[in-house]
Amino acid sequence: MLHNEEVVLALRDLRKNYGAKPVLQGIDLTVTRGQIIGYIGPNGAGKSTTIKLLLGLEENYQGEIQIFGQTLKSGDYEYKRKIGYVPEIAELYDNLTAIEYLTFTGELYGMDPEKAEIKAKKLMRAFGLDNVFYSRISSFSKGMKQKVMIISSLLHDPELLFLDEPLSGLDANSVMIFKEILSQLAASGKTIFYSSHIMDVVEKISSRIILLNGGKIVADGSFEQLKEQSAEGSLEQIFNQLTGFDEFRDLAGEFVSIVREV
Repeated sequence: MLHNEEVVLALRDLRKNYGAKPVLQGIDLTVTRGQIIGYIGPNGAGKSTTIKLLLGLEENYQGEIQIFGQTLKSGDYEYKRKIGYVPEIAELYDNLTAIEYLTFTGELYGMDPEKAEIKAKKLMRAFGLDNVFYSRISSFSKGMKQKVMIISSLLHDPELLFLDEPLSGLDANSVMIFKEILSQLAASGKTIFYSSHIMDVVEKISSRIILLNGGKIVADGSFEQLKEQSAEGSLEQIFNQLTGFDEFRDLAGEFVSIVREV
């Protein structure tokens, strides 16, 4: 079997409510090894909820979730050792140094602390952070904290990576490096679940784009396939068409006209 035929993640009729409000309304999805999935949708579409369920951070759902062939409801969380996660809002232990934090993270994933520290230093050096190994994270800029979070998600060499707005705070050069890192990871057989509102990045890096709207999948395919189906030019235009958000120019015009009132 080719590595890209191996099913890494499967959702069957996934449903989730918050009280009486349905958030996910029957998600069916199969993801194979080596894919970069661009998981997009407007706020409230259910993107973050999906990711939290896949990470085991939320429960009380209907349907089935399988990761690496293992059903999550079995209660066995061994699969988490093979997963990396960059959340939208980085919650770091600010009073630790970068090396302390990364070594601690590595140990949580079962790494030997000495090996985790050596590898963390190498990754920090490669990401331009070699002069702040022993600096407290509280002194870091937003972009530096984001780099530490990215390194912590990859330190244990995961098979499946969940990224929620991972470019937040990164400078242009770091964005280019990180996009190439993702491309090379996918080529080596890693599977990447990428959630973002930055459409041009999703358009460029994703081998497959899944658009969620109102808790349902409304589009699923490569960028070229979505473009053929919708006759629109950019992913942003396709997004606006499929989510029914076409009043953005009017809203922007109204906002600017108020700004320019004397």
